[in-house]
Amino acid sequence: MEQPLSFIETQFPVSKISKESYKERKSSQGQTITGLGKWWGRKPLVLVRAAILGCLMPASDNPKKDTEIFLKLMSMDNKGLLSRKEKNFSVSDLYTAVCSNRRLLKYKMYFDDSDDKIKLDKEAPRDEIETAVFETLSYDEKITMCNRPEHVEITDDQSWREINHHLGTSATSLADLIRQLSERSFSRNAVIGDCFCGGGSIPFEAARIGCDAYGSDLNPVAGLLTWADVHVCGASAEEREAIEKFQEEVYRKVDKEISDLGVEKNECGDRALSYLYCAESVCPECGWKIPLIPSLVVGIRAGRVIVELEENPQNGCYNFKIRSNVSTKEISEAQRNGTVRNNAMVCPHCGMSTPIAALRHDTTDENGNTVYGLRLWKSDEFEPQESDVFTERLYAIRYEHLEILPNGKAKSTRYYTEPSERDLENEKKIHQIVKENIAQWQEQGFIPTMEIEEGYNTSQIIRERGWKYWHQLFNPRQLLLLSLFAQHTAAAKTPLEKAAGILGLNKCADFSTKLCRLDPHTDKVAQTFYNQAFNTLMNYGTRSLRMLETCWLYNISNICSKGMAAVSLSDARDVEVTSDIWITDPPYADAVNYHELSEFFLAWDKKLLMQAFPDWYTDSKRVLAVRGDEHFSQTMIAIYSNLTRHMSDNGLQVVMFTHSDPAVWAQLAIIMWKAGLKVTAAWNIATETDASGLKNGNYVKGTVLLVLRKQMGEDFAFLDEINADIRAEVKNQISSMQALDDKEEPNFSDPDYVLAAYAASLKVLTSYATIEDLDLDYELSQAISNPGGSKIVSIIETAKKIAFDCVIPTEFSSFLWRDLSNAEKFYIKGLESEKRGNYQISTYQEFARGFSIGGYSQLMANERANTARIKTPFEMAGRTIGDVPDFENSVMRTVFHGLYVGIKEEMNPQKALGFIKNELTNYWDRRELISKILSFLIDIKDISNMHPHWTDSAEMAELLLAAVTHDGV
Repeated sequence: MEQPLSFIETQFPVSKISKESYKERKSSQGQTITGLGKWWGRKPLVLVRAAILGCLMPASDNPKKDTEIFLKLMSMDNKGLLSRKEKNFSVSDLYTAVCSNRRLLKYKMYFDDSDDKIKLDKEAPRDEIETAVFETLSYDEKITMCNRPEHVEITDDQSWREINHHLGTSATSLADLIRQLSERSFSRNAVIGDCFCGGGSIPFEAARIGCDAYGSDLNPVAGLLTWADVHVCGASAEEREAIEKFQEEVYRKVDKEISDLGVEKNECGDRALSYLYCAESVCPECGWKIPLIPSLVVGIRAGRVIVELEENPQNGCYNFKIRSNVSTKEISEAQRNGTVRNNAMVCPHCGMSTPIAALRHDTTDENGNTVYGLRLWKSDEFEPQESDVFTERLYAIRYEHLEILPNGKAKSTRYYTEPSERDLENEKKIHQIVKENIAQWQEQGFIPTMEIEEGYNTSQIIRERGWKYWHQLFNPRQLLLLSLFAQHTAAAKTPLEKAAGILGLNKCADFSTKLCRLDPHTDKVAQTFYNQAFNTLMNYGTRSLRMLETCWLYNISNICSKGMAAVSLSDARDVEVTSDIWITDPPYADAVNYHELSEFFLAWDKKLLMQAFPDWYTDSKRVLAVRGDEHFSQTMIAIYSNLTRHMSDNGLQVVMFTHSDPAVWAQLAIIMWKAGLKVTAAWNIATETDASGLKNGNYVKGTVLLVLRKQMGEDFAFLDEINADIRAEVKNQISSMQALDDKEEPNFSDPDYVLAAYAASLKVLTSYATIEDLDLDYELSQAISNPGGSKIVSIIETAKKIAFDCVIPTEFSSFLWRDLSNAEKFYIKGLESEKRGNYQISTYQEFARGFSIGGYSQLMANERANTARIKTPFEMAGRTIGDVPDFENSVMRTVFHGLYVGIKEEMNPQKALGFIKNELTNYWDRRELISKILSFLIDIKDISNMHPHWTDSAEMAELLLAAVTHDGV
């Protein structure tokens, strides 16, 4: 029997959820659980909440009302947005809004604009005016003034009456509603499972809104973060107080030890904030030892500081001189005159340039493979040897001077200086302390002993620096501080304190390695993992204890979970917990090598984790990690087959997926198909703010939610029979999306319709148990190695073409649209996308694939990632567009050439019209199409982001349209 559909299987307000997801992403460390520690690719909590509610909420025969209720539950309706409003307008902004909107003019009487500064009458209904102005804003503008949905609760009775009336419930809170909907579907509180829990977004949010959650991961660092999401963020008031007390006590003890040693103070008693170190190497041309500093700028924000290199002929090296308050010209020169340029050392003594690879003595073997030449460090080494290619040296310190004023207040002055004799003595003192204690600290688990295992990311630090053990990524000063935090974490009395200590240690380690940059614009030392890589540096910053304080005393969001949550370490193939809804964000195609990157933290956590969680293992399980190799598909089939066995018969799965290649979609379809699942919907949510660090490829700045259910039947079909079904399903899916769309604030864009087409084809394909003449194992092999030979890839490509034919710009009738060439359609869809402010090159690439356009570069004015745009008629001029013959020979091209002629002839529309009539022998038959093309161009003149490059072309189009309209009248 067919299961009744859930809301997420029929519709999903992707535009609003995308905007809320983006807002959450942009909150950076203000996000609820990111403060606990680094993980790569956490999904926004608002997206998780929406997915869970979408699965639990049933679809009715009134889809518009369903949307209204869903948005109300997400606090994304008008009343919810108003309850989330946390910022107020300025009086000036209120006045401007009131004067510019006729409906608000009644409030103008409350403003006094007689002076330079606009004033609001004390008796004015400020809240009423605020609300009235707020309600005139677009959704985008409103959410800039709002808290995130997770920060508010639905408390008004009217809203709950509307929700309960529509859903047939009697809830008074979100958790109460979750329980009632769960009981109706599953006869118990819904269990939400995630076997790739990573940073813990899915189990955390599921538990917070009242579900019972299960999270597992192969990786212990992921397990720790998810456990902490639930137990640290969800700690009781007493537990939270104990955690904070523990953190403060540890910091105070470490601070006392560092203060007693005196290694962070200079001769004046000023305390250090940060230290700058650089690598040094001998110039092979002149033999001088050269500091390797890419930019001689030290700080811009605090005093415009540069470092100058002063020759020391006696030792054949350089001394450092810090200069502050330098001119703009000197800053520019310092930025240009670093000793590392274009990946080569530029010797300031002899002027010769030596590639860094040559310094490392890298060579090539007989097969053309690079043989790296650096000496590999031994396990007991924590500093370079004097004979190494790269040694290290301290060249600048930032200090803080505190002066007590007569009124008792402290005045802080921060400054940079070159190292003094006292500073160099402090360096030697730390070196000696680490040298004397490192063996014992390693044995006790306070400093890492793990060897760096070679991999895609980890091999970089081995070949570029010779570091073979994780502790070698840290200098002695960093090792001393981190070992002290580790020692006091080991002394924690409870598992909760120990877990909190491990997380603090991990955060300090992330911000305290030889891979940390000092940002001269902010004077802050950045974290190691600013992207998904280990990027070696020639110069780096080191935080003092004072600047690690916020890493150790990290923010903990106090969240009261309404449901239960269990966390375990497990291979996804071995999970034995049954969930009603599995929501997973699987690793895909090695976009991020979690197993490698997390070993950085595991190196510090090993013994501490064993103490806190005796039942857990403490290695990254590299061998079992899901990787994008030849075994990937079979591994994924095994995982999802296991999840299918461990889900309710009427349950759902939501797979979060980030790829845009039809061949990869075909692989995913076959994986899910063979796992016993069928696709019921797919939605595209914009979740990513930046893709830095990801490998090149078709990774998109969005997340596809693929919704699936168990395949329960044994239906059979012939391959040639299902093509008509797919065509009908694509058209039906897109029609339903268009019917629901908000014309003022559209939910869906062209990529959403393409994904809907993919989903529609997958829905038809996976609804059958078997399809004659379709060997899934063979198809999977073809999709991986020869996509052009895969029938399923072909089916998905065809579905995409159907989608593009369904999504017709409003200016064109379906009759005229069919009459256009594919190249003309490509241009129109590209320009339509630009009108909406989308300048991503991936959009044009998708259109080119969808319309089968090759050589489209000739139509592009710019192909850079986020500033791509299509050429205007004037930019095309009269040049031949030979790479796109369908466009070169089209009516559109003739019209564009005519526009160019008209612009060149001093904006003369008659010259343009004459050219077109002369070139088109069937001008009178094509006049309607010409008019539609010109109409499509005219509104560009009112779109701010299309100026100034479109100004002349749009104006000429308006003049020419008038000429065409009145031609022959």
